[in-house]
Amino acid sequence: MHVYAIPLRTRFRRITVREGVLVRGDAGWGEFSPFWDYDAAESSSWWRATREAADDGWPEPVRDRVPVNVTVPAVGPDAARRIVLASGGCTTAKVKVAEPGQGAAEEADRLAAVRDALGPGGAIRIDANAAWDVDTAVDRLRVLDRAARGLEYAEQPVASVRDLARLRRSTPVPIAADESIRRAEDPLAVVRAEAADIVVLKVQPLGGVRACLALAEQVGLPVVVSSALESSVGLAAGVALAAALPDLPYACGLATAQLFTDDVVDAPLLPVDGALDVAAARGLAPSPERLAATAADEATVARWAERLRAVQAVTR
Repeated sequence: MHVYAIPLRTRFRRITVREGVLVRGDAGWGEFSPFWDYDAAESSSWWRATREAADDGWPEPVRDRVPVNVTVPAVGPDAARRIVLASGGCTTAKVKVAEPGQGAAEEADRLAAVRDALGPGGAIRIDANAAWDVDTAVDRLRVLDRAARGLEYAEQPVASVRDLARLRRSTPVPIAADESIRRAEDPLAVVRAEAADIVVLKVQPLGGVRACLALAEQVGLPVVVSSALESSVGLAAGVALAAALPDLPYACGLATAQLFTDDVVDAPLLPVDGALDVAAARGLAPSPERLAATAADEATVARWAERLRAVQAVTR
């Protein structure tokens, strides 16, 4: 077991350092990195995904490349432009919005800069992490759709399935469900309510690659595979899911190694010509040098060890 702590290039999801645990099994390496707002019961699905990767490996792929989006945090327009231009050829950008302390004008400027960097043929999607109410979302989507010169979709603009359904009937912007899938007791409620056009699946929160494949079949909507801000070891599981899906109509949110200042592998999973290589992800393993360079301090290791004990007690 190895506990890593890696600073991020930019504050993201209100954190500046990403932490997680790497576990070695017979099939390879798995990652366990639930955010700290997940309790032991909710983190148990993350642990199942870790054990799947380490002990069982993944299904056979049906494609050898996975197109990915560049992720643009809640930064100013100049920084947003630089991130897109340095993205490794990504033609789709996922832009964070609804950052506390920022307003519509700042978000519109960010989107306009991203559009300028991508050019007219690129796709722009936004992620509000369930921060708005319906009325705010309707107003904000109108402004941001105009600034982006067309949004591909808006990811989880509002919190509840009921409000997602209301919003979907009130805006021409397609709606993607994320938290309403991965943190829901009943992820199929989104489908029954006709609350989304697209679903975002993340391997760790949903219990593994095979669990996600089964859920995708049940949901029957287009899927975007996204990361939970993992190291490249965790990202490899997302690539395995994207590679195994029968259809992959959208770029996936799996280029988030770009947000890290370091990684646990010698060759991080970074896009080339806007895509990740499936074979490279399947053979990925951390190196002793990178493990040493990214090792967490003793207090952090102890905190994660205690968390693992709590999660394992729940899963017995």
